[in-house]
Amino acid sequence: MVVTYQPDPDRLRALLKAVALQTERVVVVDNGSADDVGGLAASLGESGLNVISFGRNRGIAAAHNAGIDWARKQGGKYVLLMDQDSEPDPGMVAALKSAHEDLVAAGNQVAAIGPRSRDRQTGHLAPHVRFGKTRFAPVACEAGQRAVMTDLLISSGSLISMDTLAAVGEMDEQLFIDQVDTEWVLRARAKGYMAWGHCDAAMAHSLGEWRRRVWLGRWREIPLHKPFRYYYMFRNSVLLHRRGYPCWAWRRLDTIRLLQLAVFVTMFHPKRLQALGKMMLGLRDGVRMRNSK
Repeated sequence: MVVTYQPDPDRLRALLKAVALQTERVVVVDNGSADDVGGLAASLGESGLNVISFGRNRGIAAAHNAGIDWARKQGGKYVLLMDQDSEPDPGMVAALKSAHEDLVAAGNQVAAIGPRSRDRQTGHLAPHVRFGKTRFAPVACEAGQRAVMTDLLISSGSLISMDTLAAVGEMDEQLFIDQVDTEWVLRARAKGYMAWGHCDAAMAHSLGEWRRRVWLGRWREIPLHKPFRYYYMFRNSVLLHRRGYPCWAWRRLDTIRLLQLAVFVTMFHPKRLQALGKMMLGLRDGVRMRNSK
């Protein structure tokens, strides 16, 4: 399943071709793009490629749920979630599926398994992470190890079984965009299902609309987003903090993350006043449990 919203046509073509080579069927769920995503998909001539068009932006959670429902009706055993800004390496899906099967055979309750993400701009291959005391700590893969337990996965690249979705439930559409993957993984974790990261499978992925290279003890690439995204980042974090199932380790690290975001935006964002205003609005609406966008 591929979720789109105003995608880059060339990048989407490459993504769909890559996914079609590795899966039995592909469904594109489009969130009201101005361009004709259905026509672009049809031009590829892939027989197993289908399109669901919402006509308006209903958010990534609703798009995921529509794609999951479609896959279920097709009799699929697994669903692969992909964003338009990602592209799987050759063999990624087969590697994820094989490792998932081995983990289940060993008695694990698997929430999802995902690849490592390679930054399109820097080429950096991100590690999988666990909850540390003050940061998300990287998890090293030992020699010969296929998968490691991880505390978080981004939705793009995640392979989830239909059995797990039946036990955990689908994505929370109230969240619309940000923290959708985090909420689902935390909910699965509370029900005894853990996320796993594949040590070798990888995909290309883009983070943020802008990048800023800054010196903070070392050189760092800071991804920066359009101001409206910070509304959902802050509102949805507050909503999750108010729920009972997120673990305390996540609550601690997410609080630190929000503080860091506020500092980074204040220092480096080209539209800092707009972004900070959206943060404040998100905090207010999270407390009030409402949506002002």
